[in-house]
Amino acid sequence: MSAVAHAVVPPRDDREQFSISDLSTEFGITPRALRFYEDEGLISPERRGLARIYSQRDRARLAWILRGKRVGFSLADIRQMIDLYDLGDGRRAQRAITIERCRERIATLQAQRTDIDAAILELEEFVAVIETSHPIPDLTKEA
Repeated sequence: MSAVAHAVVPPRDDREQFSISDLSTEFGITPRALRFYEDEGLISPERRGLARIYSQRDRARLAWILRGKRVGFSLADIRQMIDLYDLGDGRRAQRAITIERCRERIATLQAQRTDIDAAILELEEFVAVIETSHPIPDLTKEA
């Protein structure tokens, strides 16, 4: 089971740099996933030979990525939200866009929940009609 990713992770006072296995273990993801996020330009670890060295910033961005994915945001949406951190406006734009995107996502999920609840109710009613008109014999009872 993967760890819950929070949009804001407390800095680790015990270190400033992390290996790919450190972050993979902490966030319950594969090294391949980390390399994918790097290829997508979402995180930018330092390279020392073949080793990737992740910073506190990469770790915080990874938490945003995983939280965003978990709640259904596209990578493009996630990129937009985390890239706004670097605007130098005290994160005002980042907060405003993130709140807007979250509210939109909540509305979408609520509409989906309504549709799912309606589909479940319809299926339950359909099963009841079928069971009432053509009962299924209980095969566990002896004749």
